[in-house]
Amino acid sequence: MEKFKIPVIPQTTSKCIRFPNNIIESVEAAINGKDCTFTAFVIEAVRVALKNLEERPEIKEPPSPK
Repeated sequence: MEKFKIPVIPQTTSKCIRFPNNIIESVEAAINGKDCTFTAFVIEAVRVALKNLEERPEIKEPPSPK
């Protein structure tokens, strides 16, 4: 049986970013009727994008200047 662990809520920082209106509309449509907030959706999307970058190291590093 898995042991119960009291969850630790990570420390957060508020960041103000601008989204194109069509992206906002698409995210809101995707989460409509689901138990998910816009913020939670964006955090998960960024987490997955970062994980994908870790799996593809050739994309992680910017091209060297010429």
